[in-house]
Amino acid sequence: GIPVFRTPHLLRNSGKSWHLAINYLSFALSASLSGFLRLSNAFDLIFVYEPSPITVGLPAVILKKYFNIPVLIWVQDLWPESLSAAGAVNSSAVIGLVRQLVRFIYRRCNRILIQSQAFRTSIESFGVDSDRILYFPNSAESVYRPVEPEAAARAGITLPDGFRIVFAGNIGAAQDFDTILAAAEMLKEVHDLHWVVLGDGRQKAHVQSKIAEKNLGRTVHLLGKYPVELMPVFFSLADVLLVTLKKDPIFSLTIPSKIQSYLACAKPIIASLDGEGARIIEHSQAGTVSPPENPAALAETVMRYYRMPVSARNAQGRAGRQYFECNFERNFLLRRLEDWMKSVKCEENDGRCAF
Repeated sequence: GIPVFRTPHLLRNSGKSWHLAINYLSFALSASLSGFLRLSNAFDLIFVYEPSPITVGLPAVILKKYFNIPVLIWVQDLWPESLSAAGAVNSSAVIGLVRQLVRFIYRRCNRILIQSQAFRTSIESFGVDSDRILYFPNSAESVYRPVEPEAAARAGITLPDGFRIVFAGNIGAAQDFDTILAAAEMLKEVHDLHWVVLGDGRQKAHVQSKIAEKNLGRTVHLLGKYPVELMPVFFSLADVLLVTLKKDPIFSLTIPSKIQSYLACAKPIIASLDGEGARIIEHSQAGTVSPPENPAALAETVMRYYRMPVSARNAQGRAGRQYFECNFERNFLLRRLEDWMKSVKCEENDGRCAF
């Protein structure tokens, strides 16, 4: 058996970092006590999923010491970089303390799994040997797959006629909708070019006001949030799929999870970002990347795809799907994870494997 410690719910909109600190540490304390009270010695290792905060790793390293079993931690967000990038903490003293905590946790984990290759340098800076750092990217839910457009008609889904650029996901500050809307404004005289946004988020009201202000209602469409099961159906009607991120060092290190979903659905991708996400799109030959926060470059890329033959766009989509199957397919990744777990357990048993 493998116990999994989940991230606590964060206190939203508190505006006070000490609220977050109390929340994080109370979870670590309660999870540690719960582990002693509820867990027996009948498990082989501890696997920690760490999207944020890093304190989810504390119960694991405490229980590792008590039960003498290995720990694997899967890092989704870099700490303390995520704290400073989000503006949650600006104190250098606090950041220094967090670094000490991160070092304490990482050095006591048998393996550190990273969702982005770009995380490696940060992890190594805590004194972690490179051979203990393993690249383990996120996959996509099994619903994400190529779907024939006829499925949309059966589901009663329609999109505006013309060339459709589809964005799916969070409408937030990180997604840089100002760049999307600026590019849409440059191209608003192309009447059959439509920007379709599926999702919701804290910036939705801001985006709606900008659409009205710039008179973009004819070409920019906020359709709202839909169940994940319908996303591949919407994607089947798209000519291209769009992913954007603001220009920020922390964002350049991560892979937006929508990239895996887009690749899985065999559609070409237009991206306005840099770093690891850009590398994957370029390496997979599944689309085109333009610099982040550059509306003119995004608009130019959109027009290139607008004029591109359908056969060429379809070829990029197929290349993306093939790349997904070779690098991000869920069963493939789970088999790799299982092999690593067995290897770590064998090491702990001096080569005697008890699986």
